[in-house]
Amino acid sequence: MPRASLGFKLAAIAVAAFVIGGVAAIAIIPGLGERLGGARTVTTGKALVGGPFSLIDHTGRRVTDRDYLGRYMLVYFGFTYCPDICPTGLQVIGAALDQIGNKADRITPVFITIDPERDTPEKLADYVRAFHPRMVGLTGSPEEIRSVSKGYRVYAKKVSDPRYPGDYTMDHTSIMYLMGPDGQFITHFTHATAVDVLASRLSKLN
Repeated sequence: MPRASLGFKLAAIAVAAFVIGGVAAIAIIPGLGERLGGARTVTTGKALVGGPFSLIDHTGRRVTDRDYLGRYMLVYFGFTYCPDICPTGLQVIGAALDQIGNKADRITPVFITIDPERDTPEKLADYVRAFHPRMVGLTGSPEEIRSVSKGYRVYAKKVSDPRYPGDYTMDHTSIMYLMGPDGQFITHFTHATAVDVLASRLSKLN
């Protein structure tokens, strides 16, 4: 199994880029600061993260962003061959949702592959089941994955692995994106966020 390249520094740069470039880290949603356990935040625009997508879920069904309206989404981009960073992030998501019990019912955990060549719906079905029974795996054509990655400001790059001739791994952003019921970006977390911290923030959502 190939080993993943470390894209974490590039992930930090990607996130910093859209924040420094004038994109608010928290979108305008009345009372959001209190709902997430912090001070009320006043901003002047919406975060340019997310947007429309049309992908295939782990059951083989074509879905779009509109299928998830009315629910919060906790979105994570990665790939099933990732040996460490992706499993760590997904384990944190699954554990946090379990910790908040029924409050998690309005939150859909979503894993979007950045490696559609290998991550088929069947592969994703086995993978997401290991982290949470309600986790949704999404894949699509390379063009569809590039489009959704661009919308979420996700960095992803195929990298040849000299230790495994003819094989490759992926450098990618390792960020959890919390999206609101209206499909708008709320905030983000890293794969290293503690379970208790993530659970506390999610439990304050209305």
